[in-house]
Amino acid sequence: MIDSKVRLSLLDRSRVRVGETEAAALRGSVARAAAAERLGYDRFWVAEHHGVPGIAGSAPAVLLAAVAAATSTIRLGSAGVMLPHHQPLVVAEQFATLSAFAPGRVDLGLGRSPGFTAPVRRALRQADGDFAADLQELKNFLRGTAEISVRPQPAAPIPMYVLATGTGLPIAARLGLPVIVGGPLLRAGGEQALAGYRREFRPSEQQPEPWVAISLDVLVAGTDAEAADLLLPEAWAMAQSRTTGVFPPLEPVAAARAATKTARQQEYLGQTAAAAITGPPDRVERRLTELLDRTGAAELVTASSTFDRAALHSSDAALAAMFSRS
Repeated sequence: MIDSKVRLSLLDRSRVRVGETEAAALRGSVARAAAAERLGYDRFWVAEHHGVPGIAGSAPAVLLAAVAAATSTIRLGSAGVMLPHHQPLVVAEQFATLSAFAPGRVDLGLGRSPGFTAPVRRALRQADGDFAADLQELKNFLRGTAEISVRPQPAAPIPMYVLATGTGLPIAARLGLPVIVGGPLLRAGGEQALAGYRREFRPSEQQPEPWVAISLDVLVAGTDAEAADLLLPEAWAMAQSRTTGVFPPLEPVAAARAATKTARQQEYLGQTAAAAITGPPDRVERRLTELLDRTGAAELVTASSTFDRAALHSSDAALAAMFSRS
């Protein structure tokens, strides 16, 4: 059984479906957030991507403002704002403004991923920076200890989170910040990196003790085959991006299944499936319990997407039922 203290949240990247507009994808994200609130999710995260045809989510603060207007209780987070692309003052101002409309509900997740392609990196005017220094500067702005005051002043404290890779964990530990981890850190050997974060953690005003969230694809359906079908559109898009450099909109399951695939693409499909947790409710709950126990995570961030929005809602609802506090 999943520990009742573990939080449950959704990460929605505003994935575009074949045949729909990008505006429709954004509206779909807002609708999913409202549904997540009704289902009892603790938090709704959105991401930052630039110049990716299959993803409409490029401006987390703007999208979260729309989500804030459609919800009233669920927490709203960025997972995340890519800090090397922005001045810390501007990020602080954006999220302080957001907190004026949703006081006490705003969370600021921060990463340092480069742009998807070289042209995107050039367009972002990205330069080599000091991620740790930028985090500290942003932290000072939000706490009111910087050389200048942020306007508007935050209506409530805005917690910061670090989207951490292996090298990001020591930075988060040194600054006393909570972390969101995924990918390789959830596989064999990841416990050692998380143990290092917990061992080196320095308590801060925001976070008196280490705190870890884990992020991965989780899809629930009646059978293994149905759950595998839910994963296929995203897995196929990922396989195409890694072999062709193009990250396309989500295709229907039948189209993704019928597509001609290279051996390398088949390999990537298998890797995506291996990294996800999918299947009927009892198996998903059992695997999640093991993963949460192994990592000591305080929150599960499910990053799932699929072509069929109704099927995705059903999966979201089934997952929420596993975390029901009633």
